[in-house]
Amino acid sequence: MEGLIAFWAASGIANFTAGQVFMMAVGALLLFLAIVKGFEPLLLLPIGFGAILANIPNGGFIDEGGLLFLAYHVGIETGVFPLLIFMGVGALTDFGALIANPKMLLLGAAAQFGIFTTLIGAIALNWVPGFEFSMKDAGAIAIIGGADGPTAIFLASKLAPELLGAIAVAAYSYMALVPLIQPPIMRLLTTESERQIKMEQLREVSKKEKIIFPLMVLGLTILFLPAATPLVGMFCLGNLMRESGVVDRLSNTAQNELINIVTIFLGLAVGSKLSADKFLQLETLGILVLGAIAFAIGTATGVLMAKLMNKLSGGKINPLIGAAGVSAVPMAARVVNKVGLEANQHNYLLMHAMGPNVAGVLGSAVAAGVLIAVLG
Repeated sequence: MEGLIAFWAASGIANFTAGQVFMMAVGALLLFLAIVKGFEPLLLLPIGFGAILANIPNGGFIDEGGLLFLAYHVGIETGVFPLLIFMGVGALTDFGALIANPKMLLLGAAAQFGIFTTLIGAIALNWVPGFEFSMKDAGAIAIIGGADGPTAIFLASKLAPELLGAIAVAAYSYMALVPLIQPPIMRLLTTESERQIKMEQLREVSKKEKIIFPLMVLGLTILFLPAATPLVGMFCLGNLMRESGVVDRLSNTAQNELINIVTIFLGLAVGSKLSADKFLQLETLGILVLGAIAFAIGTATGVLMAKLMNKLSGGKINPLIGAAGVSAVPMAARVVNKVGLEANQHNYLLMHAMGPNVAGVLGSAVAAGVLIAVLG
């Protein structure tokens, strides 16, 4: 009888709390979005599964020495995982569209406007009873508007590690929901005739230009914003390995095996911060709301800047491509192409949208560097 009592006392049924059950349901929802809906499955699947593991009573996953504990402290707390992800993304990125049309940097910059307006919004939320965000907290929350998961994780680990779980889930959730969130904003801010605009084919970019570009970007970052060099530097390293053509093995590893392995453990580590005792707080709801606002503002300002550029160019720029200024590569560019095709079945905007899309990656990294330099 004593053995049965001890067995029952150690069982999950006897130890579950309502909060743990709820957070496991959240994890299951993330799995549903990843598997059934196909929303950012490479990240939502390990994050969702990590959330389930983190809320298993007596599972030991998030206890000191547990797998998720170690994954978080080794990869997230040190900032190593986001940096390795950036190197892999750099190796996957073709800057050709941006080099061919450098004006697209303006769209990548405009889409970061949501970050800084949301920083002010997070501070303003302190007027609501129950919220108490510091400037560092506000900066970490605001970066969600860049729709760049690794940058959000990196900045949160530096400025507000206690908010990492909510910030990471918000960032990756909104990245995954780009096909649902962006099109209504794009249609609201553009006319039918603007969406039908066909853009001229981009010029061919030489190999020499593609090799010089990451070195130039890194050099400018070193001179003007050294705080952003961890992210920008790893991104440029990955891109240089791709474009140099002399280290194909390294480039292929960064694009495939390395980024895949890191993605698994990064997702599990983020999921480990979704334990009920850390996540079920009023501040979390505020972060999710502010993140949605930041993302919507970033999309809107990108489209509005593209409309202005269209006017100045005499109608040669399709305003839709401004929505790709957020850092969700390449999903935002694909959404732009899809909405463009709906308006004009001969209107292929994918390559044009990749310019502001990769500019958005650099823009979010620079914004993170600014926040670290000012608030860190």
